[in-house]
Amino acid sequence: MDRRLGSLAIPALGALIAEPLFVLTDTAMVGHLGETVLAGMSIGSTVMQTVIGLCIFLSYTTTPMVARRLGANDKPGAIRAGIDGIWLGLGLGVILLLVGLPLTGTITSAFTPDPAVARQAYHYIAICLWGLPGMLTVLAATGLLRGLQDTRTPLAVAAGGAVVNVILNWLFIYPFGLGIAGSALGTAITQTLMALVYAAVAVRAARANEVSLRPGIGSPGHAFMVSSLMLLRTATLRIVLVVLVWAAARLGTSELAALQVTMAVYMLLVNTMDALAIAAQAMIGHDLGAGDSVGVRQQLNRIAGWGILVGVVLGIAVAVVSPVVGAVFTPDASVRALLPVSFIMMAVFLPMCGVLFVLDGVLIGAGDVRYLALAGLWPLVSFAAAIGAMMWIRPVGIAAMVWLWLCYYGAFMTARLLVLLLRARTSAWLVTGHDR
Repeated sequence: MDRRLGSLAIPALGALIAEPLFVLTDTAMVGHLGETVLAGMSIGSTVMQTVIGLCIFLSYTTTPMVARRLGANDKPGAIRAGIDGIWLGLGLGVILLLVGLPLTGTITSAFTPDPAVARQAYHYIAICLWGLPGMLTVLAATGLLRGLQDTRTPLAVAAGGAVVNVILNWLFIYPFGLGIAGSALGTAITQTLMALVYAAVAVRAARANEVSLRPGIGSPGHAFMVSSLMLLRTATLRIVLVVLVWAAARLGTSELAALQVTMAVYMLLVNTMDALAIAAQAMIGHDLGAGDSVGVRQQLNRIAGWGILVGVVLGIAVAVVSPVVGAVFTPDASVRALLPVSFIMMAVFLPMCGVLFVLDGVLIGAGDVRYLALAGLWPLVSFAAAIGAMMWIRPVGIAAMVWLWLCYYGAFMTARLLVLLLRARTSAWLVTGHDR
């Protein structure tokens, strides 16, 4: 079991950390352009990651659907489900691009009263939007390959994309002097190139298995229901991050910039832990499709143990580097002063997050999307109460960072863990067969 888990999780790790590495690299480059630019990127990247995050259902619904059909010995049906997802991702990306462009100014102004920060965020979002069709295609195609138990191809594409992204962003930001716009342009180009590679891989798989490449959405009613529930589940997660950035922007520019640095590192670590969740999605979906509910329960316990271990190791690493890592991202003393306590807060809660992400992946792999969507509303209520208390107190400096992360980790993530544990202890999610 551990060997199978490793064969899926280790390549998935490389693919998962590519996107946060984009943001982390951009943050380090942009951070040296000044506090205002970094704060603008915090807003811009939050908006873009929210849009992309809301569309993660393209991957998270495709993976278990493909895996179940593969487990039931229906490989052509599995590939057809993935092709449907790719067409949906491309179409949705074009729609969001056309809708998003005229709304960019309104969105950035809603985040901050500082016109200089809003202007930087506007430039970032307006350019990044052009990469959305490519990025959403990437999400769906990744779901297809993961469902087919192939995490190595996404690793190769993500690694190549990360290298191209770093080179393009450096060229556009510094030699070409485009600043934050250069960061956005490099990322958009990279996302489009990755989509073209994935499209070629999907076409080859479809032709090899005599699967039609024509647009379609499979079973419309089922696809709409699953996608809608996954969208609701993801929306609660993204609402929390957006509100967190909104709150930080109103506490101060230094606090917002510090949140951006900390969040960039956190997202990298989240995706490191999420590699186990992705492996769980593929394994659980495949084995439920094959009818092995007993083996699935054993996998849950084993993967959860690995989740705790990975969280502990990452937490220790973050705690060790917390006093010095801020210098990598910004020369601004007021921002750097806020970073050590932010990283310590992160380190304390990472072991808990390790278990949480594994349980989330297991239930996604099982297709238990209705519970994930509806149960996710309770942590949102807990977070809202905590944010309300913080905005009433209006902390500043280090106290503000402590409050921000207590709202996120203490109120929201802890509540998420509780609702997932309650579900995992039952057998309601253990549904076997070709489709759930």
